[in-house]
Amino acid sequence: MTTRVPRPLHPAAWWGWATALAIAASRTTNPLLLGLIVSVTAYVAVARRPATPWSRSYLIFLRIGLAAVAIRVVLFALLGTGPGTHVLFTLPRVPLPDWLAGVRLGGPVSLDGTLAATYDGLRLAVILVCVGAANTLTSPRRLLKSLPSALQEAGVAVTVALAFAPQAVASVSRLRAARRLRGRADKGLRSMRGLAVPVLEGALDRSVDLAAAMDSRGFGRRGSTPAHVRRATAALVVGGMLAMLASSYALIDTQAPSGLGLPLLLAGGLSTAAGLVVGARRGGRTRYRPDPWRSPEWLVVGCGVAAAVVIGLGRSTDLFPATSPPTAPSLPLLPALGLLLALLPAWIAPPLPRPRGVPSGDATGAAVVPRQTVGAAP
Repeated sequence: MTTRVPRPLHPAAWWGWATALAIAASRTTNPLLLGLIVSVTAYVAVARRPATPWSRSYLIFLRIGLAAVAIRVVLFALLGTGPGTHVLFTLPRVPLPDWLAGVRLGGPVSLDGTLAATYDGLRLAVILVCVGAANTLTSPRRLLKSLPSALQEAGVAVTVALAFAPQAVASVSRLRAARRLRGRADKGLRSMRGLAVPVLEGALDRSVDLAAAMDSRGFGRRGSTPAHVRRATAALVVGGMLAMLASSYALIDTQAPSGLGLPLLLAGGLSTAAGLVVGARRGGRTRYRPDPWRSPEWLVVGCGVAAAVVIGLGRSTDLFPATSPPTAPSLPLLPALGLLLALLPAWIAPPLPRPRGVPSGDATGAAVVPRQTVGAAP
């Protein structure tokens, strides 16, 4: 039996796995399937997260998702379209001018609309949780190092933006520890006033420092690349991405022309691939210790893609439970089994490298401090 060498998985593999699960979440409003996606991402994130400050990003995104659900339900209660078959309560109605015809503020709140708003909010929350899982499992800086040359300029801006959330999570941990040492509250609403501004300021400062450090090291420099090569690369990549974005609307809308669906998606993918190939030939970029792409990376991405494909094979009545009249959602067998495939990266991914200074017998990666008795010699 061969022993797998500890190494971090390629960051693009984790992002591909999380993106596939986000696509799967966008194709259903069944709360049971959405809850299964959250369980899968939580298990994999706990099993494979590195010992880094941003490894707690999952809980932050989970709380943001729950807040999105609450905001979606409150907005429906205030600005809903009208009563359904089961009215829960009635809010005071606020009269609006004639030019706002069709918009109401207050009035009856139905169970049908509340369930529909909750399901839509859950779908958005699960997509945010998938993004949080990707942020937990890998570093944005490693992702920038692995981007193709054609996306280097845009990757710098995206990486600086993605670094904001991990830096904010790390700042929260440091500030809470500092407040505990000073005898101040570090949890609850009382601590928000002392944490909000320093956390935002510290995260923004570190993101700006990251941008300055990358600029000083030559990230985003064009070098001696001819202008026509840069224009051709940008035209192919941007045009291909716009074509794939337009094809997504045609794939969702059944009344769209057939030529705007899969053919446009394939054409956009080919154009984007051609732009990446042209951009890779312009050179001028080196990598220090590049992350390898091996069979575990393919398997991890394949598990996510398989889950997204299988969930699309389910019946629409199972993927989108009826809310008018309200019906109890059921757990379809085939989509559930497909989502369970996304659990495999918890075992397929190679083991993480052990931090320096950690004894080999400590599997958790936590520092082991020898216990001393009172009065004993150090």
